[in-house]
Amino acid sequence: MKIDVIGDIHGCFDEFRNLTIKLGYKWRSGLPRHPDGRKLGFVGDLTDRGPLSLKTVSVIASLHKEKDAYYTPGNHCNKLYRYFLGNNVKILHGLETTTAELSALTEKERHVYKTLFIDLYENSPLYHVLDDGNLIIAHAGIKEEFIGKYNKRVKTFVLYGDITGEMNEDGTPVRKDWAKEYKGKPWIIYGHTPVMKPRMMNKTVNIDTGAVFGGSLTAFRYPEIELISVPSTLAFSEEQFRTFPQ
Repeated sequence: MKIDVIGDIHGCFDEFRNLTIKLGYKWRSGLPRHPDGRKLGFVGDLTDRGPLSLKTVSVIASLHKEKDAYYTPGNHCNKLYRYFLGNNVKILHGLETTTAELSALTEKERHVYKTLFIDLYENSPLYHVLDDGNLIIAHAGIKEEFIGKYNKRVKTFVLYGDITGEMNEDGTPVRKDWAKEYKGKPWIIYGHTPVMKPRMMNKTVNIDTGAVFGGSLTAFRYPEIELISVPSTLAFSEEQFRTFPQ
């Protein structure tokens, strides 16, 4: 299979469009399609913080419905899903930008986006196992021993990473560097933790290069094992990026 997996978009629709064009996709139909039949993959966190979350959802939900994309949910996707279900979620950490977009719409328009997103979320797996098990797309990554499992512990890991239960000063959870210990054969393509440049280690690749924080939006090309990025149009915020020890 030939696939281009895109990192956390977070409502950065212009960067998403620019990246797909750089990857060779054409937007003649209003959706990105590749002349060679390549497909897009997404590590989740389509919305929140960026300026065009709903437009991003609309395009990716349409691609997914036509079986032209592989989408896996991130923790922000999970929160938006619970919000649409009417659950009591805190409008923080970026969700406020998505709800502001929704508030500017008519009730009928809001219902359209709600239906689109719920359908996308409920008809997507927690993580994708592709190419006979050689490629895995999981939002925050996945341990080798978790592959093929879908219990609560695995869901927490895939959505939030290898969290310790402790909290950083900014209120985010402390995460272990699980990729450093990975020894599996499948490529694990993930995001969730913003890094200045794509981090490739032990057949894991973190492609969340912080587009919404002024970094870049990155794609991992498979089977070529290539990384393609476009710069963000937003203001740079260095403190949002994590530096891993090598």
